[in-house]
Amino acid sequence: MQRFKSQRRVQIDDAQSESPPPKYDGDGNGDDGGMRLRPSERNRTEDQEPFMGVKVRRKTSFHREYRGDYIDVPSHPYLMKILQKQGDNQVLFADKVLKFTGSGKMKRRILLITDFAIYIVDPENNSLKRRIALAAVDKMCLSELSDNFFSIIIPTEYDLLMASTRKTEIVTVLVEATKNASNYELEVAFSNSFEYHAGAEFVKEVQFEEVEEALNFHMHKNQALTA
Repeated sequence: MQRFKSQRRVQIDDAQSESPPPKYDGDGNGDDGGMRLRPSERNRTEDQEPFMGVKVRRKTSFHREYRGDYIDVPSHPYLMKILQKQGDNQVLFADKVLKFTGSGKMKRRILLITDFAIYIVDPENNSLKRRIALAAVDKMCLSELSDNFFSIIIPTEYDLLMASTRKTEIVTVLVEATKNASNYELEVAFSNSFEYHAGAEFVKEVQFEEVEEALNFHMHKNQALTA
């Protein structure tokens, strides 16, 4: 089981990380579980989002404009090569994130979202770790508290659990991109406890709880799956 505590920032225990992780100022958004988001315009500010009101929000998450590309993708030839090889040329979002492995460790990754797919890239060796078609994404899971964690559920493969200061923008971009690519609205579920497939062979349960203004994040294996 892993525990993460935060007051104004999510601090991640260095013992669980390959290198000292950054501290994250939280983004917030929210509504009840099973709500479907309907963003229709890009470059909006977070206070315009239709899913405000339930999820605990921090002041830093208001009035923040969306930029999309936070790492200047065209200035990185290896990223351009990856995208061109796959036939993608429209980047809707690009930024560094933390990705949780099946064992619960954290790895620094670059998250790219195009109008057709999600890319997970290792910035240390400039390699593509995973490409997920938008059509394969079933839903996103977030807590009801103020934090940076989110899970992307991919039933035909295995799921993603990540953390980003720009979680709200990621959710909005994925909902809109999925609707444009597949003509359906991506479900965004809010709950302080949810399961996700951390790998091909097991499921983990993620639990969030708020104690004395701090956020505790628990993750443990829920059940084993047969191969």
